[in-house]
Amino acid sequence: MSFCVVDLHALTSPYDPKAFSKTCLEKAVAYLAAGIDPEKSIIFIQSKVKEHTELCWLLNTITPMGELNRMTQYKEKLVKYKKKENIGLLDYPVLMAADILLYDTEIVPVGDDQKQHIELTKSIAKKFNNYFGNTFTIPQAQIPKHGARIMSLSDPKKKMSKSDRQESYISLFDTPSEIKQKISRAVTDTGKEISYDISKKPGISNMITIYTVFSGKTIKEVEKEMADKSYKQFKQSLSDLLIEKLEPFRRKRNELMTREVYVQEILKKGADKARIIAQKKMIDVRDKMGIK
Repeated sequence: MSFCVVDLHALTSPYDPKAFSKTCLEKAVAYLAAGIDPEKSIIFIQSKVKEHTELCWLLNTITPMGELNRMTQYKEKLVKYKKKENIGLLDYPVLMAADILLYDTEIVPVGDDQKQHIELTKSIAKKFNNYFGNTFTIPQAQIPKHGARIMSLSDPKKKMSKSDRQESYISLFDTPSEIKQKISRAVTDTGKEISYDISKKPGISNMITIYTVFSGKTIKEVEKEMADKSYKQFKQSLSDLLIEKLEPFRRKRNELMTREVYVQEILKKGADKARIIAQKKMIDVRDKMGIK
């Protein structure tokens, strides 16, 4: 399996160039802290394998503008990043397709909000195969049955996003005090009943979803468990659960952040391995397209 720190994608939104390399390292640490085994999987920085951008450009030549203009995330980001509107926001899904297709990926684990991008990737792969002969594996999205779309804690009608204000999302590496504060301030709904109803109680429904993901319980089981509790008590239970489940990730991250040389070596080895696979695929792509 391959895990790519998508630094080129990150350039499409506002960022601090001076802190960028450290941010990329932290993303790699997050993969490792979450349990990705570098002995069994390839972990690398996207920009270290130039074949990603080369394939992106070649795929651009067969990708219709209309398909990109219909992307929901593109429309949302245009509103969000008015001062940094750029072609990269539009072309984001094609680079994502290149990330996937370079490695003959069969399964892509994504949230519900990325399903449209995977469908575009499948469309591009099929079109390329029809034009130039069988080249790319057609990937399939793997979307979890529960928790496929977690909403913002501060606005439960919007999806949770790391690019929003910090109080709107829970990080894998938040401290216990940060978790307690964010959950205590999370938007709730009118009434007192802790029940799942997306349209009438989006705030509580979102927190119930989070609870099911981390507890392994069903929505009905959570509703029954919290039947006699107040919103405040439910939030306390959710905070305690998150603190318990996320503590191992935070502890592992803290350890890895003191071992930068070790992490950099993993990334270098990962890029070397990924490059071999990507170069082989690009020889086939260039040959099929008549690029000698």
